[in-house]
Amino acid sequence: MKVYGITNCDTVKKALTWLKTNHVDFEFHDFKKLGVSEEKLQEWNDKAGYEKFLNKQGLTWKKLDEPVKAGVKSAAEALPLLQEKTSIIKRPVIEDGNFLYFGFDENVYREHFLKK
Repeated sequence: MKVYGITNCDTVKKALTWLKTNHVDFEFHDFKKLGVSEEKLQEWNDKAGYEKFLNKQGLTWKKLDEPVKAGVKSAAEALPLLQEKTSIIKRPVIEDGNFLYFGFDENVYREHFLKK
């Protein structure tokens, strides 16, 4: 299982703490240090649609120029922006086999990880 995120994000911290407390093994991929590949973003888009992981609530998105934000109308515009500014990816991203989840919801985690 792989968890993608950034270490200084409170939501990522909550998720990692929950996973550790519940003895769920994972590999952590730090967007800030390692980036994210075009192929990985395309894979997530194919499975969930970029709208699921483009975080329009965060400060990074809000600080973007209006023409940049207005220009994001499809994956063709969104994915390069997400690759360049990884902080606008909804975090954490959880990949566990066919399970792909963006964000932290204790109920979703409990349902997936503790009922296996």
